[in-house]
Amino acid sequence: MKYSQKGMLAQTLITCALLIAVPTTFALANDADPLPATGALTIQGDIASQLVAGADRFLLKEIASSVEKRSQFWERDFSSFDAYNKSIELNRQRFAKIIGVRDSRPAFDGPELFGTTTRPALIAKGHGFDVFTIRWPAFGDVHGEGLLLVPHCEKPIANVVALPDCDQTPEQLIGLSPGIATESQYARYLAENGCRVVIPVLINRREKLGRLTNREWIYRAAYELGRGLIGYEVQKVLACIDWFEKEPGDRGKIGVVGFGEGALLGLYAGALDPRIDAICVSGYFDRRNDLWQEPLDRNVFGLLEQFGDAELASMIAPRTLIIEAAATAEVTIAGGRGAPARILTPELESVRGELERARQLTVGLKLNNWPHLVISGDDGRGPFGTPQAISALLARLAPGTTPVSASGVIETIGAIDQDARHARQLHELERHNQTLLQQSQYVRQKFFWDKLNYESLVTYDKSIEPFRKYFYEEVIGRFELPLLPPNVRTRQIEESDRWTRYEVVMDVFPDVIAYGLLTLPKDIKAGEKRPVVVCQHGLEHRPQDTIGEKNIEFYQAFTTKLAEEGFITFAPQNVYLFEDRFRTLQRKANPIKKTLFSIIVPQHAQIVGWLQTLKQVDPARIAFYGLSYGGKTAMRVPPLVDGYCLSICSGDFNEWVDKNASTLNPHSYLFGEEYEMFEFDLGSTFNYAEMAALIAPRPFMVERGHFDGVASDETVGWEYAKVRHLYAARLHIPERTEIEWFAGPHRINGRGTFRFLKEHLK
Repeated sequence: MKYSQKGMLAQTLITCALLIAVPTTFALANDADPLPATGALTIQGDIASQLVAGADRFLLKEIASSVEKRSQFWERDFSSFDAYNKSIELNRQRFAKIIGVRDSRPAFDGPELFGTTTRPALIAKGHGFDVFTIRWPAFGDVHGEGLLLVPHCEKPIANVVALPDCDQTPEQLIGLSPGIATESQYARYLAENGCRVVIPVLINRREKLGRLTNREWIYRAAYELGRGLIGYEVQKVLACIDWFEKEPGDRGKIGVVGFGEGALLGLYAGALDPRIDAICVSGYFDRRNDLWQEPLDRNVFGLLEQFGDAELASMIAPRTLIIEAAATAEVTIAGGRGAPARILTPELESVRGELERARQLTVGLKLNNWPHLVISGDDGRGPFGTPQAISALLARLAPGTTPVSASGVIETIGAIDQDARHARQLHELERHNQTLLQQSQYVRQKFFWDKLNYESLVTYDKSIEPFRKYFYEEVIGRFELPLLPPNVRTRQIEESDRWTRYEVVMDVFPDVIAYGLLTLPKDIKAGEKRPVVVCQHGLEHRPQDTIGEKNIEFYQAFTTKLAEEGFITFAPQNVYLFEDRFRTLQRKANPIKKTLFSIIVPQHAQIVGWLQTLKQVDPARIAFYGLSYGGKTAMRVPPLVDGYCLSICSGDFNEWVDKNASTLNPHSYLFGEEYEMFEFDLGSTFNYAEMAALIAPRPFMVERGHFDGVASDETVGWEYAKVRHLYAARLHIPERTEIEWFAGPHRINGRGTFRFLKEHLK
């Protein structure tokens, strides 16, 4: 499918990098000769740094504009409350999908009292209630665990799920363990007033693998498999609602209350499930334009495209929603192996602004004082879970109830090993991710392979086109923006007796440029049109690294060698440079349903479009050849830029989903520092064989060194076998695909691939 012609630390890092960046251009002079029909390139300094900075500005503007764009996804019907709920059902389904609420929940009669022969399930007694340790089935083989508070009254006045912050325990929320002030122990307060309360355990943010938190650890694999830790924990809440809802007789109303991470989960659960009568959100509600600065486990692909906190609140209307502006559980994650992040207390002005947006979105329902705002302290920075907020929740769950004063008195009978309980919860989620990974190839078979038509190349191409569209819009992320006029600027920077080299810059989107090195052989005759090979560098490198053997050895100067073989070459600068600077681009892109490749694909579309206009170029013979992260690009860009007639993936092709989600694969990114690698739901859609199928029937080749540490030979061979089967057995074009194995490391080999290029381009 052709591309249509139609303040946190990271910001400081960007500024500092721009100031200290070392220019890497080879310009001979400001007035170096430009190519004919192009403008003069006069940019000085590090163009690669300016490219990344421009992409950053572009994404921040797109985040800011997402708020106004959301209305196109909503068709609210205000004629009645029932009509309103029906009118937002598709939004609920979309929301459930992107947060990963996908796995079915089993039916169960009630939670299991979870004790042992040495420790009974009854572990404490409070003022008018008993405390039990429980667990309940949530989804798959995953259980929720936590505490059940059962009031002594004949019948509970309401049923409530009380969610602590992820770094708090259920025991702290009732005073069994120190750490939460008495006046903020809202779960205990609710039980003292006659509510039956479940307090689930949440996965905490302690370090699991040295500067990688438990929450990010679960998130990484889940995200690749179309799930998320948020979705998993929401499922545990909804399983409790399933139990409450099926209770016989007058079961009372259902409420959810949470603080910090628990407030996020409460807001999300309330937005999804109309069975929840009242929701109280403490220390969380805010505008989400800075979601990219929050912990990575909160990353949701496409969240801000349709949903801010105001939109989620509108999915709760006309049910009760109480927003408590309070000091949140502030967090700073320095990064390292995991993503740097922070959580700050929302500014009261920002809370009010988002709340007013929610009111405007639901103005047609004519609700009074909705959502209800409680301000803790003078500026919304007081304690969480105040009696004012919880009393407001009680008043809506059990009208007419006169709240009793919190006693804070609790008698301990037994104690549970909280660390062991958390380890069980973590293990179950790890196991669920690995089960999904094992099943993923069969999910992809049904999603993709079973729907293709192999009768001819024409029928195949027709059947594959909808998947190219899906790949672009739902996996890569497509900006519905026209490419700018390229406004190509060039300057000659080098020449030898065999070629001339130019720096090239062109416009793509506002603030987004494409940049690279064009090498033209000197023996091109008048009227002759040569093939082009676009030579793509890898992670943290530059076009200049691909042109000379003294620069980066594993590129083997392939950009220059191919030019000396008679090809025109172009070496683009990709955005994956400057570590956290580019990784935060992925953080900014994901919430608006975009990725790094949402910028890279249009850059290449612009590059190819311009190359096709050059008098020396045969527009039908432009090939792509990339190493490492450039090989990753070789799998994602050519399917979407049909100006590429061939693609070579070097040093990257492997069983990609396994590499991103496996806890057993020693090459897995789960253990690495590249926190931007994870792409939403590839497990259910496109592994590398499927991406190669998007390139087919165009020629496709893999270059693989036996000692390349990116993956094992076995996983490369496993995934490539599917590609070979497609080309040879299904499409009957075995000559259009090849893999070259060579006894070498992670580098360009330049033998079989050069031959492959000559066979298919000359």
